[in-house]
Formats: sequence, C-alpha cells, structure tokens
Amino acid sequence: MKKFITLFLIIFAFTNCEDVIDVDLNTAEPRLVIDASINWFKNTSGNEQSIKLTLTAPFFNDSVPPANNAIVTITDTNSNVFNFIEDGQTGIYRNNNFIPVLNNTYVLTIIYEGETYTATETLKSVVPIDYVEQNDEGGFSGEDIELKAFYTDPANIENYYFFEFISDIAVIPTLEVYEDRFTDGNQIFGFYTEEDLATNDIVTIRNYGVSEQFYDYMFILLQQGSEESGGPFETQPATVRGNCINNTNPENYPFGYFRLSEVDELIYTVQ
Repeated sequence: MKKFITLFLIIFAFTNCEDVIDVDLNTAEPRLVIDASINWFKNTSGNEQSIKLTLTAPFFNDSVPPANNAIVTITDTNSNVFNFIEDGQTGIYRNNNFIPVLNNTYVLTIIYEGETYTATETLKSVVPIDYVEQNDEGGFSGEDIELKAFYTDPANIENYYFFEFISDIAVIPTLEVYEDRFTDGNQIFGFYTEEDLATNDIVTIRNYGVSEQFYDYMFILLQQGSEESGGPFETQPATVRGNCINNTNPENYPFGYFRLSEVDELIYTVQ
C-alpha cells in the first residue's frame, strides 16, 4: 500500500508540473513609440541619421510592430527641412543630408494615421572622454572589474550627460545619466561594471550631451526600470512621458523622446 501511495504522489507531482497558467493581462489600443535620437559623433559630418517608429504591443508578443508609411521631417532654426524616408517596411526612417549645428533648435514632425506629432529639442555639445581607469578589485567580492570613464566638466556652465556602455556580455547596454550640480568644473567619471567582464573584452563607451529635460526623463525611466523597482509585473508609479506630443488628439499621446546630442566615443579593451 505504501508503494502504491508513493507512486501515486510521484505521478501526481509530474502531471501537475505540466499545467499551463494563462495570465489575463489588460490590453489597450496601440500607441506610437518614437525613437528619434539624432547623434553627431565627434569628427564626423553627422549627415546620416535615422528615426525608428514602432507601435506598442501586448506584453507576451514576440515582436514589436513597426509603424509604417509615416511622413517624418525635422526642421531647424534656419528653416531647413530634412525629410526622413522609410527603409522598406522596417519602421526605420533615414536621412543622408542632415546638418547638425550645436545649440540649434530642431522641430520633429511626424504624420501617422491622420494624426500629427511634434517635438522640439536643442542639439547639445559634450566634452571628450579624457581616459579610462580600470579597477580589478571591485564589487562585493573584490574580484569584479570596474571601469571609470573620466571627463572634465566645463566650469560655470550647466551640463547634463548620458553615458552608454556597450559590451558583448550584456544583451542590453548599461545606461547612466549625470549632472554637474555638485561637480561643476571638475573632472568626474561615468561608471561601469559587469560581473563577467574579463581581460580582452571590448567595451564601447559613449558620452552624449543632453538637455535638462532629457536628463529628467531618463533619470525617472532608469529608476523605474532598475532591479529595486520590482519585477516586470510591478505596477509603475507613473507613465513616463517624453517631449513628443500629439497635436491632433492629445489623449492619444505617444511614447519615446526626440533627442539631439553631440557624442564622444571611446573603445576600450579590458586589460
């Protein structure tokens, strides 16, 4: 009898492991997502730029649908109009004659599905990365590799920085934002560490000059996406809205941001 009960419990346990749980999530009408990052890398002309338009999708969807057949333009303070043409049906809109001018103001206009979206932003400059300092005894274990990308903040000027660290280890780049409220005119650094970082790994470090508005937007976005904020099903305290608005139907607001940055890039080989 004991053998029968044991066998029954084993079969019961295995059959119960195969149960499928359907999570009933709320759905909503798709919204436009605008990834309009105009990046002018130092020592380049900056004439080739692209903007990516997608639509929101249910949480468990395997793919992100592109927003096709939009009319996308950027206009500068000199009334130059730059047309962005979609590359096939990818939702990626390209332009090859863009003219980047530091501190100029640009207006993005998108016409999609009969509605007009706009955003206004200024092209911000950035100082170069001076050097990278490596620490091989970082982290709680004292064995992690840490990198500090030093740069010198200009004195008596309000500056905001957006750092991106790219490596083959993490699928998603590490993003950080910094301001100079307490470090004005000093040499400071962007910080990066990755548990599996090892000798000869390549890390691409990019420092973007950004506006105060983008700094605030990204600061909140990174806080909500951090490990301390909870898991993927955690209720977010607020919807993070960018600088893009829907002029036709304000209630159907888009997600995303229109940003223009000068960028300094340094490719570092871990020692």
